[in-house]
Amino acid sequence: MHDVYLAWRYLRHHKVRSLILTACLSLLMGLPLGLHRLLDEGEKRMTARAESTPLLVGAQGSAVDLTLNALYFTAAATPIAMREVERIAATGWADPLPVYARFKVRGQPLVGVELDYFDYRGLVPERGAMLALLGDCVLGADAAAALKLGPGDTLLTTPDNLFDLAGIYPLKLHVVGVLGKSHGPDDQAVFVDLQTAWVIEGLGHGHAGQPPSPAGAGPFAEAEARAQAKLVTYTEITPDNLDSFHFHGDPADYPVSAVIAVAHDARSATLLRGRYLAPDDTAQIVQPPKITQGLLQNIFRVGALFDAVSLLVGAATLLALGLVFALSLRLRRGELHTIFLLGCGRLTVLRLLAAEIVLLLLASGSVCLLGLEVLHRHAGDLMRRFFIS
Repeated sequence: MHDVYLAWRYLRHHKVRSLILTACLSLLMGLPLGLHRLLDEGEKRMTARAESTPLLVGAQGSAVDLTLNALYFTAAATPIAMREVERIAATGWADPLPVYARFKVRGQPLVGVELDYFDYRGLVPERGAMLALLGDCVLGADAAAALKLGPGDTLLTTPDNLFDLAGIYPLKLHVVGVLGKSHGPDDQAVFVDLQTAWVIEGLGHGHAGQPPSPAGAGPFAEAEARAQAKLVTYTEITPDNLDSFHFHGDPADYPVSAVIAVAHDARSATLLRGRYLAPDDTAQIVQPPKITQGLLQNIFRVGALFDAVSLLVGAATLLALGLVFALSLRLRRGELHTIFLLGCGRLTVLRLLAAEIVLLLLASGSVCLLGLEVLHRHAGDLMRRFFIS
């Protein structure tokens, strides 16, 4: 007991040295454990999200980009035509859920969906209401916190190119609700219905605030109305001008990023996958669980490399700590001589040094456990913010 007390008093007297040693040992113990904790959390979340989306239909190309776009609203995916939704529905084997994730608004992904998407993901408004009118939007829990908006506020979309004077004007969205926290990518999204997303795309527009055309009805009036619509700095959809909003072209040609195919059973899923085997098909069907598994294998390879690097760094750190202790013994030569003069043997000196090492390890272990506990509580947010999103 006296050895521990004397060791404690010595470590307190040399606070800076003790703190540096504690920090080194804490990092040495905590980094590999923290990395594996993050990898486990990432695997759990990515696997759960992928398994809840068994089939995805999108344009031919990168299956990884298609999966990341539809599940995490991140990588850009080549759009497909809305008629692909009708193609899936016509088979009777699956329910199609189109997703259009192309735009961002103040750094948050803007996602166009149909109301069935919210039922499929189990998303319900915690405040306000669900989408009802053109121009409405609902915010994910994290998006509402980041944008500091709630029901009754407005949100202006971000134009694609600020220097494109002839480009698409921003649309003022009406925030009608904030979704409950789902601990997934949906928390960071701003959801609108598909028609609103197409208005933002420039496929639909209204002529609110413009004087009536003196040319009357007809193609010339339509052309003039389009020209007048270009004069407004932004477009806002209100109950007064809602009826004036309309779309041009065939709705079957309108774009969506991907279509979630919710098959009725395993047989229906197999039959539906068989419909996309033609080599000249412009669309492809992918299984997100398999794509995600491939991504996780790459992440685990990086984790194994990090483990090897951590092992080398740990060995170097231990050698450095051993050198510090050896030099410390030389500096403490006078102190140790005094201990011998007081009648203490070499075993007492060894006990004192061992007590110092044990106290340092206990302090480092406590700091490491505290850091791991903090990481455990925020692992999901860290993975979503810095790795998945």
